[in-house]
Order: sequence, then structure tokens, then C-alpha cells
Amino acid sequence: MYQIFIWIYTLGVWVTSLFSEKVKTMWKGEHDAFRILKEKVEPNARYIWFHAASLGEFEQGRPLIEHIRKEFPEYKILLTFFSPSGYEVRKNYKGADICCYLPLDTIGNSRKFLRLIRPEKAFFIKYEFWYNYLHILKHRGVPTYSVSSIFRPNQVFFKWYGRGYKKVLHCFTHFFVQNDTSRKLLHQIGIDCATVVGDTRFDRVLQIKEASKQLPLVDAFVGNNPKQLSKVFVAGSSWGPDEEIFIKYFNVHKDWKLIVAPHVIGEDHMKQILSKLNRKTARYSAATENEIKDADCLIIDCFGLLSSIYHYGSVAYVGGGFGAGIHNVLEAAVWNIPVIFGPNNGHFQEAQGLLAAQGGFEINDYRQFEELMNRFDADADYLSQSGKKAGMYVQDRSGATQHIIDNIHNL
Repeated sequence: MYQIFIWIYTLGVWVTSLFSEKVKTMWKGEHDAFRILKEKVEPNARYIWFHAASLGEFEQGRPLIEHIRKEFPEYKILLTFFSPSGYEVRKNYKGADICCYLPLDTIGNSRKFLRLIRPEKAFFIKYEFWYNYLHILKHRGVPTYSVSSIFRPNQVFFKWYGRGYKKVLHCFTHFFVQNDTSRKLLHQIGIDCATVVGDTRFDRVLQIKEASKQLPLVDAFVGNNPKQLSKVFVAGSSWGPDEEIFIKYFNVHKDWKLIVAPHVIGEDHMKQILSKLNRKTARYSAATENEIKDADCLIIDCFGLLSSIYHYGSVAYVGGGFGAGIHNVLEAAVWNIPVIFGPNNGHFQEAQGLLAAQGGFEINDYRQFEELMNRFDADADYLSQSGKKAGMYVQDRSGATQHIIDNIHNL
């Protein structure tokens, strides 16, 4: 049944690639993968293989990749992606010796790929369960690990109709899961090679925090004299419904400064944001230091700065909660500031954790947002304590990478 699904999926990808540039990029990348491997694989080298579906999973696995590269320099690192949003952004990542797309999971592709690489260990980040690759890895006796994986009762592995597919889970040497619920679910289907280590994303955001950049334009915007610092609200990865709420508030409350780093950076979206603001606004890419000092609102119209910008904030807002789901709340929380987000957060464990720790705050409409911001505005102790709770939530859950390394030594 799985082989039929892969055949249908392959056909579907080919047809869709005729109409979608993103899918076309992925289709071409998967076919180029074997050329890249033939050019770059060193026959006598020893490889460790990491696979991440997309950029988010890569960032989750990155602390482990870099730790292994440092601790085991005798190995070379192969990094593969499934999605263009991962590969196209990180194809030049210096932490890997080879980076390419993962060819589709046919029996032929899997055999050809693994004959070329001959990995000595393989790591799959979070949700990656490729049936043919994993069965051949098991047949070859290659230690294979699932990292930062998380399981829920509604997944196919735990349904009666998933009986055949759940065999793929028995191909792993060990699971490093995020929580005890995942461990118990695996136990229910006869898998006991699981250790609860937490989520490597906590280690990653701490790395990002340490590597954060000082941004002179943002320094000028918020004010360089600590005694004159304004209260600053940072909205990251925002969408239209998010912006409708917080911009309405900041148009009225002039004692706050606003930094917006929208998820979509395009001229149409920039115009939409600007049309909603009635305060003096500057765009990061066009402003001079003198111009930016007089602005009340700063729009970040380029990529790669958000994680460094959060540290300028007194309060953070993370977008997506009125759409498909919230973005990365940990990048904000690590800076010891309270984090606000919309209602679609139930499937995001870190958001649920922040809510429980009282460092995260869910809002459903403008009224709730206004009440919360007014409280932060009026009660400096509440604002400070909420931020500390957010930061402690991240700090207390770091260390998953080292736990994984320690366990691999003991397996």
C-alpha cells in the first residue's frame, strides 16, 4: 500500500511542478541530489546523515549537528531536506559537508542513496518517517535515531488502520522524545527504546541569543540612553489579522514604540501595514539613523533580524495564531519578555508550556489584547515577573542536546 501511495505521490508532484514554482524547485532538487552526491561523496569518508523536512526541523536539529561535528571530527556530515523552504535557505550551511534534497522514498531511490553514502549513523528530526529508507537502514544495521520526536494519540501509528505503517517505527534504534506522553504511546505499541530528553529547540534559541547582533538602527530607534528607553513592543512573524489588533492599540497609546517584523515581506503587505498606522513610521531598509530616531514605529522589511530584534522588546507578540498556527515563541521568550499570541496554539507544546508558566498570554480579540497591555503598562512588577517566567521556561528546558549525546554513548 505504501509503495502505491509513493507512486501516486510522485505522479502528483510531477503534475503540480508544471504549475508551481516551489514544487518545481523541489522536483528538480530531488533529481539533482544523486548528481550532487556522486560529485561530493568521498569513497573512504565516514558519514553521519541528518535529515530534516524543512527549515524549522533543521533549526531543531542544528545544535546536535554542531555538537557532533565538534565532538566527532572524524565523521563528515550529510544534511538532507525535503522542502525547498529548508534547502534553499540552508544549502550553503557550513556545518555540513554535503547538503542536498532527499530523493523521494521509492525502493530504488533508497537503495541507490544509501549505497552512495554508506552512513554509519542516521538522525531523523521530529516527524520524518520514510518507510523505505528506514527499513533499508535497519537491514544494513545502521544505528538510526529519531530526535525531538513527539507523538499524539490521533497519529496514524496508533489507529487500527495504521497497523502496517507503524512497522516503520520499529526501524529506529532509539527515540529521543520531547515528553512522557510520547514515550507512553510508543510503549503501548511495543516500543520501549525511547528516552524523554525534551526539545533541542530550547538549546537552539539559547545559541541564537548568544550569537545575537547589535543593530545600530534599532538602537537609535529605541534610544541609546537606558534612562530614556521607551516601552517597546515587538511583533514578530505577524499576519494581517494580528496586525489589525496590535496596530489599533499602538495608534492610540503613544507612550509605546512599535517594531513590526511581518511574516510576509512584500510590497503589498508593507502598504497594508502602512495604511493602518497613523504614527510616524520608518522602514528598516530605507531609514537613516537620524530619521529613525524620530519614528514611533519601525517596520522590518528584510529577513534574518527578528531573533536579534526581540531583545529590544518589553513585550513580544508572535503571529500566526489567527491562522494556520503560531510561529516560534521561544525566540522571543528567551529574552525574558512576556509573549502574546493568538488562539490557534493548542498543538504547539512550547506555547502551551509558556501559558502554564505564566510567561505566555493568549488573546482572542482586541478587547483581551487591550486589557492585557493596559495591565503591563500600569504594573511594572507584573510585566517584569511575566518576562522572567518566560525566560525561565526556556532556560529550565535546555540541555536536550547533551542528553542525546550522553545516551548515544551508552547505547
